[in-house]
Amino acid sequence: MAKDTSLYFVAVVPNEPLQTKLMNLKLRVFKTTGSKAALRSPPHITLHMPFKWPVKKEALLKNSLATLCKKMQPFNICLQGFGCFEPRVVYVNVPLTPGLKQLKQNITRLAKATWKLDSPKDMRGFTPHITIGFRDLKKTDFYALWEQLKDEKYHANMRVNALALLKHDGHRWRVESSFSFGPENTGNPVGL
Repeated sequence: MAKDTSLYFVAVVPNEPLQTKLMNLKLRVFKTTGSKAALRSPPHITLHMPFKWPVKKEALLKNSLATLCKKMQPFNICLQGFGCFEPRVVYVNVPLTPGLKQLKQNITRLAKATWKLDSPKDMRGFTPHITIGFRDLKKTDFYALWEQLKDEKYHANMRVNALALLKHDGHRWRVESSFSFGPENTGNPVGL
């Protein structure tokens, strides 16, 4: 990729201590299967898939996300059990709530109207989830892992009160900026 562009995506990134608990699930998958692709990003719920963007126009992404988030109100979601996209992806299931659906719609509209990006062609539609194993997960390991997790109980509550803009640094995804919901939002960069 040219140095004047970078890869970005928009997501909900859980706060601590849930962030660490979810990272521990990713580490469990790594220790069980050797799959490490999911370790290259913080646990998150993707709202807009990765896209190339000129680094010199990064401020437009940040300013428009800050403006959007000033109008948003926090809401609660829960994480319930595990799911999969056969035969490579295992995730923590996030039931779709009205708040999450509205947030996704707001990001899709922003990306189309302000960033001039087309909606990604995803045949699955919006299935909120937090990936714990994917891409380099071998099919045989996928099926063994899914057999372990499919009936395992998992539950956590989460307050959605911010959006994150993630940027790829050439090796992994990092939170470039985080934007709190409500009028006090300043769009200050944070690191995880």
